[in-house]
Amino acid sequence: MGNRSLNFWLTALSAHASDMSAWLFMAFPAAIFIGGLSKVWIAFGLLGGMFFNWQFVAKKLRLATEKYDSYTLPSFFEKRFGDNTGTIRLLTAITSVFFLTCYLSAGLIAMGFLFEALFKIDYFVGLSLASFVVVAYTFFGGFVTVAWTDLFQALFLLIVIIFVPVMAYTHLPNGIADIFEMAATKNISLNFLQNNSSESMLTNVFLVCWGLGYFGQPHIVTKFMGINNPNDVYKAKYVGMAWQLMTLIAACCIGLIGIAFFPVGIPNSELVFVDMVKILFNPLVAGFILCAVLAANMSTMDSQILVCASIISEDFYKAFFGKNASQKKLLLISRMSVILVSLVALGISFSKNPSVADAVAYAWYGLGSSFGPLVLMSLYSRDTNKYGAIAGIVVGGVVSSSWHLVNDYITVYTLPAMIPGFFLSLLSIYVVSMATRKETVSLNPSTRADVN
Repeated sequence: MGNRSLNFWLTALSAHASDMSAWLFMAFPAAIFIGGLSKVWIAFGLLGGMFFNWQFVAKKLRLATEKYDSYTLPSFFEKRFGDNTGTIRLLTAITSVFFLTCYLSAGLIAMGFLFEALFKIDYFVGLSLASFVVVAYTFFGGFVTVAWTDLFQALFLLIVIIFVPVMAYTHLPNGIADIFEMAATKNISLNFLQNNSSESMLTNVFLVCWGLGYFGQPHIVTKFMGINNPNDVYKAKYVGMAWQLMTLIAACCIGLIGIAFFPVGIPNSELVFVDMVKILFNPLVAGFILCAVLAANMSTMDSQILVCASIISEDFYKAFFGKNASQKKLLLISRMSVILVSLVALGISFSKNPSVADAVAYAWYGLGSSFGPLVLMSLYSRDTNKYGAIAGIVVGGVVSSSWHLVNDYITVYTLPAMIPGFFLSLLSIYVVSMATRKETVSLNPSTRADVN
């Protein structure tokens, strides 16, 4: 946690940079480029989810983790619910590392595609190079270094993502009229609602529900834990939300302008920003600008690697094997974990999954469903106990990771796994906690929530 020494600027931009990976430059513009303006509901969901995360989680989690002397979500949950068996800690740790490694592999897949598209470097060589760079500064620098690199990456990508669509727009002879004309030709809707049907409304609701995932993303909420003054959270909230709003608007504009900028389309829609930059600028300038995409990816990857390494050293090794281990030994384990996690993610990314969006969605849903409801209940419910916590993690993780297998048997709609995963996890926490209330009635009051 860097001695919980981050100022509000650093906390805000680091948290948001950890959130916005290459998805911001690739998957989201591609969704607008192909599906039209109705896909902007994803952005509405993300803005709402992150705002509520700042408003209702950030300060309380900062105070609660300091009270329980916790530096990871697994250790916080264990101490908050008074679990002396280690079950919650182990379960949370395993779930975190699994989904974060999947998330990390999605970032590496994007990096591989970028190296191929930008520099004609072999996909696997690009992956290895990207891994080496991120691992190097995470290995030596730790939490504070990751926060500072995230800050500069956030500022850099903000400038670039605003500059490029402005330049692209100036190359449209008739401006916005060209966008409307080409969208009509391609049968792409530029309305926020594709139509007034109930199915269209329901689709928009599904997109907004992406925002539910924010409450359970360890690589984001750990940044809340590191702010030096809890009372500065409100300042960090407005700085971070302003940054997120500007970047999402700019990314949306890239997709919209791309409709007219590429009248015959492009082979890979996820490279709309990349191809736009390569056409607009000479290779030297284009290379510099496209570093923003790499920066966006790195700012997410480094945070995920660090969280995984912290969990392995703190919640696996220290909790179960090295209770009396020295700080030097724990640091060594943490650094070895940085390398181990990166190698596993690198191995997964060698599969060359064609869709960055699908890989990100799987991990996002899994983390959000497993931990989001429990974070909220741990901060706002005095009646939640360790049995409910265990049930919530298991139900959220299992439902979100397997929903694609059962969706068609339950509903005719393609329901995002976040919706059943999040709400069934929330329900299971409440029901199991109530059902086992008598067993925990004599708990020590110090294990109860009291972080107001």
